Amino acid sequence: MHYHRDYWETKAQQMAFPSYAIIDGTRVQATSGASYANRSAIDQSILCHIPDCDSRDIHKAVNAARDSFNSGCWSALAPAKRKKVLLKLAALITAHAEELALLETLDMGKPITDSLSVDIPSSANAIAWHAEAIDKLYDEIAPCSGDELGLITREPLGVVAAIVPWNFPLNMACWKLGPALATGNSVVLKPSEKSPLTAIKLTELALEAGIPPGVLNVVTGYGQAAGEPLVRHMDVDGLVFTGSTPVGKHLLSLAGQTNMKRTFVECGGKSANIVFADAEDLDLAAKTAAAAIFYNQGEVCTAGSRLLVEASIADEFIDKVISAAAAFAPKHPLDPNCSMGAIVDEQQFVRIQNYINDAQEQGATLAHTLSAAAPSNGYYIPPTILTGVTPDMRIAQQEVFGPVLSCITFTSDAEALAIANDTPFGLAAGVWTQNLKRAHKVAKGLRAGSVWVNNYFGGDMTAPFGGFKQSGNGRDKSLHAMEKYTELKATWINLA
Repeated sequence: MHYHRDYWETKAQQMAFPSYAIIDGTRVQATSGASYANRSAIDQSILCHIPDCDSRDIHKAVNAARDSFNSGCWSALAPAKRKKVLLKLAALITAHAEELALLETLDMGKPITDSLSVDIPSSANAIAWHAEAIDKLYDEIAPCSGDELGLITREPLGVVAAIVPWNFPLNMACWKLGPALATGNSVVLKPSEKSPLTAIKLTELALEAGIPPGVLNVVTGYGQAAGEPLVRHMDVDGLVFTGSTPVGKHLLSLAGQTNMKRTFVECGGKSANIVFADAEDLDLAAKTAAAAIFYNQGEVCTAGSRLLVEASIADEFIDKVISAAAAFAPKHPLDPNCSMGAIVDEQQFVRIQNYINDAQEQGATLAHTLSAAAPSNGYYIPPTILTGVTPDMRIAQQEVFGPVLSCITFTSDAEALAIANDTPFGLAAGVWTQNLKRAHKVAKGLRAGSVWVNNYFGGDMTAPFGGFKQSGNGRDKSLHAMEKYTELKATWINLA
């Protein structure tokens, strides 16, 4: 629905924000009584105060998850019954779409239209898709003699810790919760301290749908005080994380130092979007290249932050991208015509600006930027395009996580591949060509978990998502995700 800005502002003024953690089905404050101000990314106004949980709260949440798992109230429930509950949760997400979309936009600054048309439907779909898969997965019988029976079964990990990021708070939570709950685990969800609201609301909807108390708990707070105790907890069987590569490495280390909990991390990217001179529709490629980096303020792990353009068309094509970038001029996120909103907070704003300044000091040219006509109290960065970038520059090697496009030229397929693969990351890549042979060869040569040919951000719940190299391990989405939330057991029975 295309509401006016005043509709959303009135709704926000009337909203009661969920300002609590939920442990064992009960709304709670931090044991210490501490809280922190949860500010809107739009204008830095205080929305509410969120519990600043610590290790004591984490311990309570893990205990509640363990008790619920051991009781079998969810883990031993018939798959068809788990499916029914999760489908109800998906329906409740859809029914509360406006509330969830508004919480998302207020919390982290993305355009309300994107929250309502992309984030919320995608979140509901992630829960529903994995729910539908529950009673369609079969275990195996090993090939063996007539007097033996070899069973190969999958069982839930047990207690799963899910730590999710601030850029797609609800969607990333549902990517984890869909397969985790479908396979019978109990979960402790730790949202980013920057964007906790939809995680809390989602947990309440899960209880309403019929998920038993203790099966899904949400604990709020900062990484060092709440996240690390969760990762270190000896009674957590699995850890799933989406966030930056440095934090992912740290969490892997903590998991290894403690109980070797099964750990899957989805981390950063520095994705290359490669445009060859024989691309069939350069206008479409240019519009897509702009969306690939400026969508969601560039706060996307798969953002096409490196634009690799064949030298013979570079000037023409970059001009087209500059024209397309105009559609992403920052506006108030509650304006339905907004296509680029606010940067999540001052820390991220300063980080992005430092990268832009550093790139120019290293020799890159600021080819394009726009003035930001947006609220003065928030942090807004316009679409920014840098030319003259070389593969060794910091801007071409490190994840900026903002609306900053680095343009690099190449003259051959081999050079394009070499540049594309020359970062520590391997999350995604795009290829634009009408040459079928080139498309296959370049796609095969790219060291990335997702490759999009003549599109960007392609795929749906049926395709796995994750990265190579320092972009992480494991996979979200598809049946491959459900494997990550289970242990494989072999049971050999003597029938003689």
